[in-house]
Amino acid sequence: MKRRTFIKTSAGAGLLFGVGGFSLLTQSCREYDFDLLLSGGRILDGTGTDAFTVDIGVKSGQILAIGNLSGLSAYRVIDVDGLTVAPGFIDVHSHSEKRLLINPNAESKIRQGVTTEILGQDGGSFKPNEFETNFREYEKSGIALNIGSTVGQGTIREVVMAMTDRPATSDEMARMKALATTALEQGALGISTGLEYTPGGFAATDEIAELCSVMNGNGLYATHMRNEDDRVVEAVQEAISIARSAGVALQISHLKCQGERNWHKLDEIFALIKSAQDEGLQVSLDRYPYVAFSTGLANLMPLWSRAGGTEEFIQRLQNQDELARIKVYTLDKIAQLGSWASVMITSVSLDKNKVLEGKTIAQIVEDDDREPFEFVRSLIIAENNNVSMVAFGMSEENTARILAHPDCMPASDGSALAIYGELSSGNPHPRSYGTFPRFLGKYVRGQKIVPLAEAIRKITSLPAARFGLTDRGRLAESFAADLVVFDPAGIIDKATFAKPHQYPAGIDLVVVNGKVVLEQEAHSGELPGKILRGKSKAHA
Repeated sequence: MKRRTFIKTSAGAGLLFGVGGFSLLTQSCREYDFDLLLSGGRILDGTGTDAFTVDIGVKSGQILAIGNLSGLSAYRVIDVDGLTVAPGFIDVHSHSEKRLLINPNAESKIRQGVTTEILGQDGGSFKPNEFETNFREYEKSGIALNIGSTVGQGTIREVVMAMTDRPATSDEMARMKALATTALEQGALGISTGLEYTPGGFAATDEIAELCSVMNGNGLYATHMRNEDDRVVEAVQEAISIARSAGVALQISHLKCQGERNWHKLDEIFALIKSAQDEGLQVSLDRYPYVAFSTGLANLMPLWSRAGGTEEFIQRLQNQDELARIKVYTLDKIAQLGSWASVMITSVSLDKNKVLEGKTIAQIVEDDDREPFEFVRSLIIAENNNVSMVAFGMSEENTARILAHPDCMPASDGSALAIYGELSSGNPHPRSYGTFPRFLGKYVRGQKIVPLAEAIRKITSLPAARFGLTDRGRLAESFAADLVVFDPAGIIDKATFAKPHQYPAGIDLVVVNGKVVLEQEAHSGELPGKILRGKSKAHA
Protein backbone atom coordinates (compact mmCIF):
# COMPACT_ATOMS: atom_id res chain seq x y z
CA MET A 1 0.00 0.00 0.00
CA LYS A 2 1.40 3.35 -1.04
CA ARG A 3 0.84 6.08 1.52
CA ARG A 4 2.69 9.32 0.90
CA THR A 5 0.93 12.06 2.80
CA PHE A 6 3.13 15.12 3.12
CA ILE A 7 3.00 18.89 2.92
CA LYS A 8 4.69 21.24 0.52
CA THR A 9 4.37 24.94 -0.12
CA SER A 10 4.52 27.24 -3.08
CA ALA A 11 7.68 29.26 -3.73
CA GLY A 12 8.54 31.78 -1.03
CA ALA A 13 5.90 30.46 1.34
CA GLY A 14 8.26 30.45 4.31
CA LEU A 15 8.77 28.00 7.15
CA LEU A 16 6.93 24.71 7.44
CA PHE A 17 6.87 22.46 10.48
CA GLY A 18 5.68 18.87 10.79
CA VAL A 19 4.71 15.96 8.57
CA GLY A 20 1.10 14.79 8.50
CA GLY A 21 0.15 17.54 10.92
CA PHE A 22 -0.51 21.25 10.71
CA SER A 23 1.84 23.60 8.91
CA LEU A 24 3.02 26.97 10.21
CA LEU A 25 3.50 29.38 7.33
CA THR A 26 4.68 32.98 7.34
CA GLN A 27 2.29 34.01 4.58
CA SER A 28 -1.44 34.49 4.91
CA CYS A 29 -3.72 31.79 3.52
CA ARG A 30 -5.42 34.51 1.47
CA GLU A 31 -2.31 34.89 -0.70
CA TYR A 32 -2.68 31.41 -2.17
CA ASP A 33 -4.91 30.13 -4.94
CA PHE A 34 -6.19 27.39 -2.62
CA ASP A 35 -6.40 26.76 1.10
CA LEU A 36 -5.88 23.04 0.48
CA LEU A 37 -4.80 21.08 -2.56
CA LEU A 38 -5.03 17.28 -2.81
CA SER A 39 -2.51 16.21 -5.40
CA GLY A 40 -2.47 13.13 -7.61
CA GLY A 41 -5.35 11.12 -6.14
CA ARG A 42 -7.58 8.67 -7.96
CA ILE A 43 -10.91 10.49 -8.01
CA LEU A 44 -14.29 8.82 -7.62
CA ASP A 45 -16.59 11.80 -7.97
CA GLY A 46 -19.75 10.22 -6.54
CA THR A 47 -21.66 9.92 -9.82
CA GLY A 48 -20.71 6.31 -10.51
CA THR A 49 -18.14 7.33 -13.12
CA ASP A 50 -14.89 5.35 -13.21
CA ALA A 51 -11.90 6.76 -11.34
CA PHE A 52 -9.60 9.33 -12.93
CA THR A 53 -6.46 11.06 -11.65
CA VAL A 54 -6.57 14.82 -11.04
CA ASP A 55 -5.88 17.42 -8.37
CA ILE A 56 -8.57 19.01 -6.20
CA GLY A 57 -8.26 22.61 -5.01
CA VAL A 58 -10.26 23.82 -2.01
CA LYS A 59 -10.94 27.43 -1.04
CA SER A 60 -13.21 28.85 1.69
CA GLY A 61 -14.87 25.50 2.37
CA GLN A 62 -15.73 24.75 -1.27
CA ILE A 63 -14.19 22.79 -4.11
CA LEU A 64 -12.81 25.58 -6.27
CA ALA A 65 -11.12 23.59 -9.03
CA ILE A 66 -10.61 20.03 -10.27
CA GLY A 67 -7.93 19.21 -12.84
CA ASN A 68 -4.20 19.65 -13.36
CA LEU A 69 -3.46 22.31 -10.76
CA SER A 70 0.32 21.95 -10.70
CA GLY A 71 0.90 25.57 -11.71
CA LEU A 72 -1.16 27.00 -8.86
CA SER A 73 -0.29 27.70 -5.23
CA ALA A 74 -1.83 26.35 -2.05
CA TYR A 75 -1.46 27.06 1.65
CA ARG A 76 -1.25 23.33 2.09
CA VAL A 77 -0.65 20.57 -0.44
CA ILE A 78 -1.24 16.94 0.48
CA ASP A 79 0.10 14.32 -1.91
CA VAL A 80 -2.47 11.51 -2.10
CA ASP A 81 -0.89 9.59 -4.96
CA GLY A 82 -1.85 5.91 -4.69
CA LEU A 83 -5.02 6.64 -2.72
CA THR A 84 -8.64 7.25 -3.71
CA VAL A 85 -10.46 10.53 -3.13
CA ALA A 86 -14.25 10.52 -2.80
CA PRO A 87 -16.96 12.85 -1.53
CA GLY A 88 -17.59 12.59 2.20
CA PHE A 89 -19.84 9.66 3.07
CA ILE A 90 -23.43 10.46 4.08
CA ASP A 91 -25.03 8.37 6.84
CA VAL A 92 -28.74 8.75 6.16
CA HIS A 93 -29.91 6.87 9.25
CA SER A 94 -28.18 7.87 12.46
CA HIS A 95 -28.98 8.39 16.14
CA SER A 96 -26.20 10.71 17.33
CA GLU A 97 -28.39 13.53 18.70
CA LYS A 98 -27.26 13.66 22.34
CA ARG A 99 -23.92 12.02 21.68
CA LEU A 100 -22.70 14.89 19.52
CA LEU A 101 -23.21 17.20 22.49
CA ILE A 102 -21.30 14.84 24.77
CA ASN A 103 -18.42 14.51 22.31
CA PRO A 104 -18.59 16.78 19.24
CA ASN A 105 -15.59 15.06 17.61
CA ALA A 106 -17.92 12.34 16.24
CA GLU A 107 -14.98 9.97 16.46
CA SER A 108 -16.52 6.69 15.29
CA LYS A 109 -18.22 8.34 12.32
CA ILE A 110 -15.41 10.63 11.15
CA ARG A 111 -13.02 7.67 11.23
CA GLN A 112 -15.36 5.83 8.83
CA GLY A 113 -15.27 8.73 6.38
CA VAL A 114 -18.72 10.02 7.37
CA THR A 115 -18.99 13.79 6.93
CA THR A 116 -22.79 14.11 7.19
CA GLU A 117 -25.37 12.39 9.41
CA ILE A 118 -29.16 12.48 9.08
CA LEU A 119 -30.73 12.35 12.56
CA GLY A 120 -34.34 12.15 13.75
CA GLN A 121 -34.94 8.61 12.50
CA ASP A 122 -37.35 5.84 13.55
CA GLY A 123 -40.01 8.34 14.58
CA GLY A 124 -37.92 9.98 17.31
CA SER A 125 -36.43 13.45 16.98
CA PHE A 126 -36.02 16.84 18.58
CA LYS A 127 -39.35 18.23 19.76
CA PRO A 128 -41.03 19.60 16.65
CA ASN A 129 -41.12 23.22 17.80
CA GLU A 130 -37.53 23.17 19.09
CA PHE A 131 -35.56 22.30 15.95
CA GLU A 132 -34.01 25.73 15.61
CA THR A 133 -33.12 25.79 19.32
CA ASN A 134 -31.33 22.45 19.03
CA PHE A 135 -29.59 23.44 15.82
CA ARG A 136 -28.25 26.59 17.49
CA GLU A 137 -26.94 24.47 20.39
CA TYR A 138 -24.86 22.39 17.95
CA GLU A 139 -23.64 25.52 16.21
CA LYS A 140 -22.62 27.05 19.54
CA SER A 141 -20.71 23.99 20.76
CA GLY A 142 -19.34 23.01 17.35
CA ILE A 143 -19.46 19.58 15.69
CA ALA A 144 -16.96 17.70 13.56
CA LEU A 145 -19.43 16.71 10.84
CA ASN A 146 -22.57 18.07 9.21
CA ILE A 147 -26.02 17.13 10.44
CA GLY A 148 -29.55 17.30 9.16
CA SER A 149 -32.65 15.82 10.76
CA THR A 150 -36.11 14.57 9.98
CA VAL A 151 -38.92 15.18 12.45
CA GLY A 152 -40.31 12.11 14.21
CA GLN A 153 -43.99 11.25 13.94
CA GLY A 154 -43.65 9.39 17.25
CA THR A 155 -42.30 12.50 18.94
CA ILE A 156 -45.11 14.61 17.47
CA ARG A 157 -47.76 12.12 18.60
CA GLU A 158 -46.31 11.94 22.11
CA VAL A 159 -46.38 15.75 22.44
CA VAL A 160 -50.06 15.84 21.48
CA MET A 161 -51.43 12.48 22.70
CA ALA A 162 -48.87 11.22 25.24
CA MET A 163 -48.58 7.41 25.08
CA THR A 164 -52.23 6.61 24.39
CA ASP A 165 -53.23 3.78 22.06
CA ARG A 166 -56.21 5.22 20.19
CA PRO A 167 -56.99 7.16 17.00
CA ALA A 168 -56.36 10.89 16.97
CA THR A 169 -59.32 13.24 17.15
CA SER A 170 -59.70 15.90 14.45
CA ASP A 171 -58.36 18.52 16.87
CA GLU A 172 -55.35 16.36 17.76
CA MET A 173 -54.70 15.71 14.08
CA ALA A 174 -54.71 19.43 13.38
CA ARG A 175 -52.27 20.04 16.23
CA MET A 176 -49.93 17.29 15.00
CA LYS A 177 -49.96 18.69 11.46
CA ALA A 178 -49.19 22.17 12.79
CA LEU A 179 -46.23 20.83 14.78
CA ALA A 180 -44.91 18.94 11.75
CA THR A 181 -45.19 22.10 9.68
CA THR A 182 -43.27 24.07 12.31
CA ALA A 183 -40.45 21.50 12.34
CA LEU A 184 -40.25 21.50 8.55
CA GLU A 185 -40.17 25.30 8.48
CA GLN A 186 -37.32 25.19 11.03
CA GLY A 187 -35.28 22.93 8.75
CA ALA A 188 -36.42 19.31 9.16
CA LEU A 189 -35.64 17.29 6.02
CA GLY A 190 -38.78 15.15 6.16
CA ILE A 191 -40.92 13.05 8.49
CA SER A 192 -39.88 9.70 10.00
CA THR A 193 -41.82 6.95 11.69
CA GLY A 194 -40.94 4.07 13.99
CA LEU A 195 -44.03 1.90 13.75
CA GLU A 196 -42.71 -0.92 15.92
CA TYR A 197 -42.27 1.58 18.75
CA THR A 198 -44.56 3.48 21.07
CA PRO A 199 -46.36 5.80 20.60
CA GLY A 200 -45.84 6.10 16.83
CA GLY A 201 -47.03 2.56 16.20
CA PHE A 202 -50.47 3.38 17.62
CA ALA A 203 -51.22 5.52 14.54
CA ALA A 204 -53.23 4.03 11.71
CA THR A 205 -52.18 4.22 8.07
CA ASP A 206 -54.49 7.11 7.19
CA GLU A 207 -53.33 9.16 10.19
CA ILE A 208 -49.70 8.87 9.08
CA ALA A 209 -50.58 9.73 5.49
CA GLU A 210 -52.49 12.81 6.61
CA LEU A 211 -49.55 13.95 8.73
CA CYS A 212 -47.17 13.49 5.78
CA SER A 213 -49.49 15.49 3.55
CA VAL A 214 -48.17 18.69 5.20
CA MET A 215 -45.04 18.27 3.09
CA ASN A 216 -47.17 19.33 0.14
CA GLY A 217 -45.75 16.72 -2.23
CA ASN A 218 -42.16 17.94 -1.81
CA GLY A 219 -40.83 15.97 1.14
CA LEU A 220 -39.56 12.57 2.15
CA TYR A 221 -41.18 9.97 4.38
CA ALA A 222 -38.60 7.74 6.12
CA THR A 223 -40.08 4.73 7.87
CA HIS A 224 -39.04 2.03 10.25
CA MET A 225 -41.98 -0.03 9.10
CA ARG A 226 -44.69 -1.59 11.22
CA ASN A 227 -43.15 -5.03 10.87
CA GLU A 228 -39.86 -6.45 9.60
CA ASP A 229 -40.48 -10.18 9.93
CA ASP A 230 -43.67 -12.21 9.52
CA ARG A 231 -45.69 -9.29 8.08
CA VAL A 232 -42.86 -7.48 6.31
CA VAL A 233 -44.55 -7.67 2.91
CA GLU A 234 -47.70 -6.07 4.31
CA ALA A 235 -45.54 -3.42 5.99
CA VAL A 236 -43.88 -2.52 2.68
CA GLN A 237 -47.31 -2.27 1.08
CA GLU A 238 -48.44 0.09 3.85
CA ALA A 239 -45.33 2.26 3.50
CA ILE A 240 -45.90 2.59 -0.25
CA SER A 241 -49.58 3.37 0.35
CA ILE A 242 -48.70 6.18 2.79
CA ALA A 243 -46.20 7.75 0.41
CA ARG A 244 -48.61 7.48 -2.51
CA SER A 245 -51.49 9.00 -0.56
CA ALA A 246 -49.35 11.87 0.76
CA GLY A 247 -47.63 12.44 -2.57
CA VAL A 248 -44.12 12.21 -1.11
CA ALA A 249 -40.94 10.20 -1.65
CA LEU A 250 -40.45 7.05 0.42
CA GLN A 251 -37.32 5.96 2.27
CA ILE A 252 -37.58 2.45 3.75
CA SER A 253 -35.32 2.35 6.79
CA HIS A 254 -32.96 -0.62 7.33
CA LEU A 255 -34.87 -2.98 5.03
CA LYS A 256 -34.70 -6.58 6.19
CA CYS A 257 -36.56 -9.90 6.16
CA GLN A 258 -36.04 -10.92 9.76
CA GLY A 259 -36.15 -14.57 10.76
CA GLU A 260 -35.25 -17.51 8.54
CA ARG A 261 -38.88 -18.27 7.79
CA ASN A 262 -39.11 -14.84 6.14
CA TRP A 263 -35.85 -14.73 4.18
CA HIS A 264 -37.58 -15.87 0.98
CA LYS A 265 -39.78 -12.75 0.93
CA LEU A 266 -37.09 -10.42 -0.42
CA ASP A 267 -37.95 -11.04 -4.07
CA GLU A 268 -41.58 -10.08 -3.42
CA ILE A 269 -40.46 -6.92 -1.62
CA PHE A 270 -38.16 -5.91 -4.45
CA ALA A 271 -41.05 -6.47 -6.88
CA LEU A 272 -43.30 -4.18 -4.81
CA ILE A 273 -40.64 -1.46 -4.82
CA LYS A 274 -40.14 -1.79 -8.58
CA SER A 275 -43.87 -1.62 -9.24
CA ALA A 276 -44.20 1.55 -7.13
CA GLN A 277 -41.24 3.11 -8.93
CA ASP A 278 -42.73 2.21 -12.30
CA GLU A 279 -45.90 4.13 -11.41
CA GLY A 280 -43.77 7.20 -10.66
CA LEU A 281 -43.29 6.96 -6.89
CA GLN A 282 -39.77 7.71 -5.67
CA VAL A 283 -38.76 4.79 -3.42
CA SER A 284 -35.34 4.26 -1.87
CA LEU A 285 -34.03 2.30 1.08
CA ASP A 286 -31.13 1.95 3.48
CA ARG A 287 -29.50 -0.93 5.28
CA TYR A 288 -26.56 -1.59 7.59
CA PRO A 289 -24.08 -4.30 6.47
CA TYR A 290 -24.70 -6.73 9.34
CA VAL A 291 -27.03 -9.69 9.97
CA ALA A 292 -28.00 -8.53 13.48
CA PHE A 293 -30.31 -5.68 14.43
CA SER A 294 -30.25 -3.56 17.58
CA THR A 295 -33.12 -2.27 19.67
CA GLY A 296 -34.59 -2.30 23.17
CA LEU A 297 -35.09 -5.67 24.85
CA ALA A 298 -38.75 -4.76 25.34
CA ASN A 299 -39.24 -4.98 21.57
CA LEU A 300 -39.38 -8.74 21.98
CA MET A 301 -42.80 -8.07 23.46
CA PRO A 302 -46.00 -6.93 21.71
CA LEU A 303 -46.72 -3.27 20.98
CA TRP A 304 -49.98 -3.27 22.95
CA SER A 305 -48.12 -4.34 26.11
CA ARG A 306 -46.00 -1.18 25.91
CA ALA A 307 -48.92 1.25 25.66
CA GLY A 308 -49.05 4.00 28.28
CA GLY A 309 -45.29 4.14 28.83
CA THR A 310 -42.82 2.33 31.06
CA GLU A 311 -44.90 2.30 34.25
CA GLU A 312 -47.91 0.64 32.64
CA PHE A 313 -45.68 -1.76 30.70
CA ILE A 314 -43.99 -2.96 33.88
CA GLN A 315 -47.38 -3.35 35.55
CA ARG A 316 -48.45 -5.64 32.71
CA LEU A 317 -45.28 -7.69 33.17
CA GLN A 318 -46.47 -8.35 36.74
CA ASN A 319 -50.07 -9.13 35.84
CA GLN A 320 -50.36 -12.89 35.34
CA ASP A 321 -53.28 -12.75 32.89
CA GLU A 322 -51.58 -10.22 30.62
CA LEU A 323 -48.18 -11.85 31.12
CA ALA A 324 -49.42 -15.09 29.61
CA ARG A 325 -50.35 -13.30 26.36
CA ILE A 326 -47.05 -11.43 26.32
CA LYS A 327 -45.11 -14.67 26.75
CA VAL A 328 -46.84 -16.35 23.80
CA TYR A 329 -45.89 -13.44 21.54
CA THR A 330 -42.31 -13.29 22.83
CA LEU A 331 -41.64 -17.01 22.47
CA ASP A 332 -42.89 -16.87 18.88
CA LYS A 333 -40.51 -13.98 18.26
CA ILE A 334 -37.64 -16.07 19.65
CA ALA A 335 -38.66 -19.05 17.51
CA GLN A 336 -38.51 -16.77 14.48
CA LEU A 337 -34.97 -15.70 15.46
CA GLY A 338 -33.93 -19.29 16.13
CA SER A 339 -33.24 -19.41 19.87
CA TRP A 340 -32.33 -17.34 22.90
CA ALA A 341 -28.72 -17.64 21.71
CA SER A 342 -29.65 -15.11 19.01
CA VAL A 343 -30.28 -12.33 21.56
CA MET A 344 -27.35 -10.46 23.17
CA ILE A 345 -27.62 -7.86 25.93
CA THR A 346 -25.72 -4.73 24.90
CA SER A 347 -26.43 -2.15 27.61
CA VAL A 348 -28.02 -1.86 31.05
CA SER A 349 -28.11 0.96 33.59
CA LEU A 350 -27.48 -0.81 36.92
CA ASP A 351 -23.87 -1.50 37.86
CA LYS A 352 -24.75 -4.94 39.23
CA ASN A 353 -26.00 -5.96 35.80
CA LYS A 354 -23.03 -4.68 33.77
CA VAL A 355 -21.63 -8.22 33.72
CA LEU A 356 -24.50 -9.15 31.41
CA GLU A 357 -23.37 -6.84 28.60
CA GLY A 358 -21.98 -8.77 25.65
CA LYS A 359 -23.62 -12.05 26.69
CA THR A 360 -26.52 -13.83 25.01
CA ILE A 361 -29.65 -14.74 26.94
CA ALA A 362 -28.75 -18.42 26.45
CA GLN A 363 -25.33 -17.89 28.02
CA ILE A 364 -26.75 -15.92 30.94
CA VAL A 365 -29.45 -18.39 31.94
CA GLU A 366 -27.13 -21.36 31.49
CA ASP A 367 -25.08 -20.14 34.44
CA ASP A 368 -27.90 -20.43 36.97
CA ASP A 369 -30.50 -22.53 35.16
CA ARG A 370 -33.09 -19.73 34.95
CA GLU A 371 -36.05 -19.85 32.57
CA PRO A 372 -35.18 -17.41 29.72
CA PHE A 373 -38.47 -15.54 29.48
CA GLU A 374 -38.62 -15.10 33.25
CA PHE A 375 -35.07 -13.75 33.22
CA VAL A 376 -35.96 -11.23 30.50
CA ARG A 377 -39.10 -10.15 32.34
CA SER A 378 -37.22 -9.71 35.62
CA LEU A 379 -34.38 -7.80 33.97
CA ILE A 380 -36.72 -5.33 32.28
CA ILE A 381 -38.50 -4.70 35.57
CA ALA A 382 -35.25 -4.30 37.53
CA GLU A 383 -33.80 -1.93 34.89
CA ASN A 384 -37.05 0.06 34.53
CA ASN A 385 -37.07 -0.95 30.85
CA ASN A 386 -33.61 0.50 30.19
CA VAL A 387 -32.06 -2.53 28.46
CA SER A 388 -30.72 -2.73 24.90
CA MET A 389 -30.00 -5.80 22.80
CA VAL A 390 -28.77 -7.02 19.45
CA ALA A 391 -30.45 -9.99 17.79
CA PHE A 392 -29.20 -12.11 14.92
CA GLY A 393 -32.03 -12.68 12.47
CA MET A 394 -31.00 -11.87 8.88
CA SER A 395 -29.19 -13.83 6.19
CA GLU A 396 -25.85 -12.90 4.63
CA GLU A 397 -27.23 -13.50 1.14
CA ASN A 398 -30.14 -11.12 1.64
CA THR A 399 -27.88 -8.53 3.27
CA ALA A 400 -25.62 -8.51 0.23
CA ARG A 401 -28.57 -8.35 -2.18
CA ILE A 402 -30.14 -5.42 -0.33
CA LEU A 403 -26.86 -3.51 -0.18
CA ALA A 404 -26.42 -4.07 -3.93
CA HIS A 405 -29.88 -2.72 -4.81
CA PRO A 406 -29.40 0.38 -6.97
CA ASP A 407 -31.58 2.51 -4.69
CA CYS A 408 -30.10 1.26 -1.40
CA MET A 409 -27.90 3.53 0.70
CA PRO A 410 -25.69 1.77 3.24
CA ALA A 411 -26.34 3.47 6.60
CA SER A 412 -25.36 2.74 10.17
CA ASP A 413 -28.55 3.04 12.24
CA GLY A 414 -25.93 3.75 14.91
CA SER A 415 -24.39 6.68 16.74
CA ALA A 416 -21.19 8.70 16.91
CA LEU A 417 -19.26 6.94 19.68
CA ALA A 418 -15.64 6.90 20.86
CA ILE A 419 -13.14 4.48 22.37
CA TYR A 420 -12.68 6.84 25.33
CA GLY A 421 -14.91 8.71 27.77
CA GLU A 422 -18.62 8.42 28.33
CA LEU A 423 -19.32 7.17 24.80
CA SER A 424 -17.10 4.11 25.23
CA SER A 425 -19.48 2.36 27.63
CA GLY A 426 -21.56 -0.74 27.02
CA ASN A 427 -21.34 -3.31 24.25
CA PRO A 428 -23.05 -1.54 21.33
CA HIS A 429 -23.73 -2.89 17.87
CA PRO A 430 -20.46 -2.62 15.90
CA ARG A 431 -22.25 -0.72 13.12
CA SER A 432 -21.53 2.54 14.96
CA TYR A 433 -17.82 1.96 14.26
CA GLY A 434 -17.69 -0.14 11.12
CA THR A 435 -20.59 0.37 8.69
CA PHE A 436 -18.91 2.18 5.80
CA PRO A 437 -15.49 0.45 5.85
CA ARG A 438 -17.31 -2.89 6.17
CA PHE A 439 -19.49 -2.11 3.17
CA LEU A 440 -16.47 -1.08 1.07
CA GLY A 441 -14.16 -3.81 2.38
CA LYS A 442 -16.25 -6.91 2.98
CA TYR A 443 -19.01 -6.46 0.44
CA VAL A 444 -17.49 -4.34 -2.35
CA ARG A 445 -13.83 -5.43 -2.40
CA GLY A 446 -14.42 -8.91 -0.98
CA GLN A 447 -17.75 -10.03 -2.44
CA LYS A 448 -17.77 -7.61 -5.40
CA ILE A 449 -21.50 -6.94 -5.04
CA VAL A 450 -21.09 -3.69 -7.04
CA PRO A 451 -18.12 -1.87 -8.62
CA LEU A 452 -16.30 0.57 -6.36
CA ALA A 453 -17.50 3.60 -8.31
CA GLU A 454 -21.12 2.49 -7.87
CA ALA A 455 -20.52 1.80 -4.18
CA ILE A 456 -19.28 5.36 -3.69
CA ARG A 457 -22.36 6.72 -5.52
CA LYS A 458 -24.56 4.82 -3.05
CA ILE A 459 -23.00 6.57 -0.04
CA THR A 460 -22.54 10.04 -1.54
CA SER A 461 -24.59 11.47 -4.42
CA LEU A 462 -27.55 9.10 -4.02
CA PRO A 463 -28.29 10.03 -0.37
CA ALA A 464 -27.55 13.70 -1.09
CA ALA A 465 -30.15 13.71 -3.86
CA ARG A 466 -32.77 11.84 -1.82
CA PHE A 467 -32.45 14.15 1.20
CA GLY A 468 -32.18 17.38 -0.78
CA LEU A 469 -28.53 18.17 0.00
CA THR A 470 -27.92 20.06 -3.21
CA ASP A 471 -24.30 21.08 -2.65
CA ARG A 472 -22.91 17.79 -1.28
CA GLY A 473 -22.36 14.21 -2.36
CA ARG A 474 -20.24 14.94 -5.46
CA LEU A 475 -16.74 16.12 -6.25
CA ALA A 476 -17.62 19.08 -8.43
CA GLU A 477 -16.65 22.73 -8.56
CA SER A 478 -18.66 24.93 -6.17
CA PHE A 479 -19.73 21.92 -4.08
CA ALA A 480 -18.92 21.81 -0.37
CA ALA A 481 -15.44 20.45 0.31
CA ASP A 482 -16.43 17.29 2.20
CA LEU A 483 -13.73 14.80 1.17
CA VAL A 484 -12.52 11.32 2.10
CA VAL A 485 -9.16 9.87 1.11
CA PHE A 486 -8.92 6.11 1.55
CA ASP A 487 -7.06 3.00 0.48
CA PRO A 488 -9.42 0.73 -1.50
CA ALA A 489 -7.18 -2.27 -0.86
CA GLY A 490 -6.99 -1.73 2.90
CA ILE A 491 -10.28 -0.22 4.04
CA ILE A 492 -12.05 -2.56 6.47
CA ASP A 493 -13.94 -2.57 9.76
CA LYS A 494 -12.37 -3.88 12.98
CA ALA A 495 -15.35 -3.61 15.36
CA THR A 496 -16.96 -6.92 16.32
CA PHE A 497 -19.99 -7.88 18.39
CA ALA A 498 -17.65 -9.09 21.13
CA LYS A 499 -15.34 -6.03 20.93
CA PRO A 500 -17.26 -3.21 19.23
CA HIS A 501 -15.21 -0.21 20.40
CA GLN A 502 -12.61 -0.38 17.63
CA TYR A 503 -11.96 2.11 14.84
CA PRO A 504 -11.66 0.88 11.24
CA ALA A 505 -8.59 0.82 8.99
CA GLY A 506 -7.89 2.37 5.61
CA ILE A 507 -9.20 5.93 6.02
CA ASP A 508 -6.26 8.31 5.55
CA LEU A 509 -7.82 11.77 5.46
CA VAL A 510 -11.23 13.33 6.14
CA VAL A 511 -12.04 16.93 5.24
CA VAL A 512 -15.27 18.64 6.32
CA ASN A 513 -16.18 21.99 4.78
CA GLY A 514 -12.56 22.46 3.74
CA LYS A 515 -11.02 21.69 7.16
CA VAL A 516 -8.89 18.63 7.83
CA VAL A 517 -10.61 16.72 10.64
CA LEU A 518 -8.81 13.38 10.40
CA GLU A 519 -5.31 12.70 9.12
CA GLN A 520 -3.32 9.49 9.44
CA GLU A 521 -5.61 8.21 12.22
CA ALA A 522 -5.28 11.42 14.27
CA HIS A 523 -8.31 13.64 14.92
CA SER A 524 -7.37 17.29 14.50
CA GLY A 525 -9.96 18.63 16.93
CA GLU A 526 -11.45 20.82 14.20
CA LEU A 527 -15.23 21.25 14.47
CA PRO A 528 -16.27 22.63 11.06
CA GLY A 529 -19.61 20.82 10.73
CA LYS A 530 -22.71 22.68 9.59
CA ILE A 531 -26.45 22.33 10.07
CA LEU A 532 -28.10 21.23 6.82
CA ARG A 533 -31.64 22.60 6.83
CA GLY A 534 -34.43 21.59 4.51
CA LYS A 535 -36.20 24.10 2.31
CA SER A 536 -39.78 23.53 3.39
CA LYS A 537 -42.91 24.14 1.37
CA ALA A 538 -45.04 22.65 4.12
CA HIS A 539 -48.58 23.62 4.99
CA ALA A 540 -50.70 22.62 7.97
